[in-house]
Amino acid sequence: MSDCVLVINAGSSSLKYSLVDASTGTSVAGGLVERIGESNGLLRHRGPDGESEREQRIESHDDALRAVLRAFASEGPSLDDIELAAIGHRVVHGGDRFADPVLIDDELIKAVTELIPLAPLHNPANLEGMEVAQRIFPDLPQVAVFDTAFHQTLPEHAYTYAVPAAWKEDHRVRRYGFHGTSHAFVSGEAARLLDREPAEVNVIVLHLGNGCSATAVRGGQSVDTSMGMTPLEGLVMGTRSGDLDPALHAHLHREVGWSLEEIDRVLNRESGLKGMAGENDFRELMKLVDAGDAAATLAFEVYCYRIRKYVGAFYAALGRVDAIAFTAGVGQHSPRMREQVLGGLEALGIRLDTDRNQDDSQEARVVSAEDSPVAVMVIPTNEEWEIARQSLGVVRAQK
Repeated sequence: MSDCVLVINAGSSSLKYSLVDASTGTSVAGGLVERIGESNGLLRHRGPDGESEREQRIESHDDALRAVLRAFASEGPSLDDIELAAIGHRVVHGGDRFADPVLIDDELIKAVTELIPLAPLHNPANLEGMEVAQRIFPDLPQVAVFDTAFHQTLPEHAYTYAVPAAWKEDHRVRRYGFHGTSHAFVSGEAARLLDREPAEVNVIVLHLGNGCSATAVRGGQSVDTSMGMTPLEGLVMGTRSGDLDPALHAHLHREVGWSLEEIDRVLNRESGLKGMAGENDFRELMKLVDAGDAAATLAFEVYCYRIRKYVGAFYAALGRVDAIAFTAGVGQHSPRMREQVLGGLEALGIRLDTDRNQDDSQEARVVSAEDSPVAVMVIPTNEEWEIARQSLGVVRAQK
């Protein structure tokens, strides 16, 4: 059997794909279809001969995946020659039902459909991706890998909100966490860098991109995470507010007359760095900081301070920390942010090495001082590889 898995991440108007060798993590090919349903749809494909781009009308996710198959056929590599082992689908929300990847069948489709109220913007698109792929590849094993699954090991005291108990039972109100495939991959890589088994290692993983989350991982299992019932809770993000007073909704409704839908939209799409400084791209934000922009400087300080608080909280939750791992676009590429977050925490055994921290290598690496009791790492995440590995594991377990 081939080790190659086609990983699909279907969004509401996009379809991201990657052909991954699950044994090595090599992305053999991949790309992105954008503007599905619009007249100027765009397909970017990366194959053996480089990247190509074509604009065309793409009516639906079915059209998108068929366009992807034509790109593989014309620009390579040929999927007929690859002999795919499986298709792995990213699914955002598995509720409290799925702690592991699952082979896709009618029962799985029904369960994910029932979870749409928990992820109304994401699960419908994920479902469409699964249904389209099943039509086009009816004989190929397909696996759902859930963003929330890694956090199903949270103890009850960590995922329970202090609200009426009936809310949890009747309305599924609890903390779920997200970015699970990234946190699973990075915590495993952190153990590898330490040359230890994941079961022996406690890691704080900081996934910092446009969306941001922190997770406390004890012995390979998530025991606390910053995102909650939705991805809005926790750290300051590109456009999301993160933690705030839950009475804010009632205040704005009373004082301004805004609807709950409008408040929710602003907190998710117009807040965070964008709300404070007018810029959610971290690189552009730092240009403003360097130019002396006061709003950008404050936004940077708020962003880093929130991460720092979570590092302290998760240090306390774990009791012992072997490593702190930064990942995703901002986590990987901003030495100034890492220094701002961790500077002055020597009393906790955290000591950065200035030269190592400035290195912008693309490789997983340690950036702490040699004598730092807690290793600080920068680890590029690879969610596609994690999805491919988990998918292949499910398929092989069926044999």
